[in-house]
Amino acid sequence: MPSPSRRSAAFRLPLTCLVVSTILALLLAACGGAATPNTTGSPTTAVKPSVTAPSDLLKSGTLVVGTDPTYVPMEYIDTKTNDYTGFDIDLIRAMAASMGLKVEVDKTSFLTIFDGLNSKRYDIVISSVTINSGRQKSFDFVPYFTAGESLLVNKGNPKNLKSTSDLCGLNVGVQNGTTEQMDLTTASKACQTAGKQAINQTVLQSQTDVIQLLANHRVDATYQDSPVTDYYNKINPGQFEVGGSVVSAAPYGITVRKGDTAMLTAMQQAFQAVRNDGTYDNLFKSYAFSQAAKLQ
Repeated sequence: MPSPSRRSAAFRLPLTCLVVSTILALLLAACGGAATPNTTGSPTTAVKPSVTAPSDLLKSGTLVVGTDPTYVPMEYIDTKTNDYTGFDIDLIRAMAASMGLKVEVDKTSFLTIFDGLNSKRYDIVISSVTINSGRQKSFDFVPYFTAGESLLVNKGNPKNLKSTSDLCGLNVGVQNGTTEQMDLTTASKACQTAGKQAINQTVLQSQTDVIQLLANHRVDATYQDSPVTDYYNKINPGQFEVGGSVVSAAPYGITVRKGDTAMLTAMQQAFQAVRNDGTYDNLFKSYAFSQAAKLQ
């Protein structure tokens, strides 16, 4: 099984209201007592279909999408509307509309997200999946976003952390199964080779819980994709900051079952359609993402 790219302490130190509401809302959305999310979400503005969908999707009229909605701001649950939202969700809804389809979101754990795709539980995956050589052996991809990896630290960067080489002997939070977890393991081995202490990884299932570790000062840093780091830094600059520079830039890809050429072609054409009509550019403006993340 290819490696994917992404629970919390009982006590919590005070956060500003914005971070508290964001994190707790996401956690409540994930727990059993919360209302079931609206899988289809808000209706997409009607557009004239310009892309031909695969025949099975034309019959159902629905594109079923697998995602792990714990990765703000890319995919998450808006607790005010109980809809799935985020850049990825907005993008795939626009792409589906170009094929005359509605989107049904299937919430899943990122650790098992590829299993669900292979078992045909959903048609495609869009969940901030980094394209790498290992995954390309098992799946096909439509690139749509460029992201790197970066450290998030507490305000003032008390330990002056600039890169993974500064993490030897420190406690670092990371999401289970992610590219960052693999890279931290590699960096930890480099620490030991250099005669230093290994990196102590605290590995959790959801990214929101990883961030909560840092808010609770239970880790010295967290390591995740750059859009997530930037998001938490932006919503609470008084508590967090980015440690060092973005590294290992690589594209995210909409993930398709290997050899499903009809689906791959449809996704490629649908992505081009939303680029041509300005939707892609407008999403970048709406989410205030760096132009460097845009696929050129």
